[in-house]
Amino acid sequence: MDVQRAVEIFESKDTYKVNLEGEPVWIEHVDQQNGMATVQVGSRPTNTQTVKVDRLEEGE
Repeated sequence: MDVQRAVEIFESKDTYKVNLEGEPVWIEHVDQQNGMATVQVGSRPTNTQTVKVDRLEEGE
């Protein structure tokens, strides 16, 4: 995924399926300058990771 698409998903009122290495994630923040995103993995709010945006995949 590119940074612009990650920002669009983050700012959207709609819900999109996003995966990180096959695991569903929720985008919590996008750092556009560095191409990084903070995501919540699964349904546990304490399970967050900061990853390169290009590791995220939009699901169907």
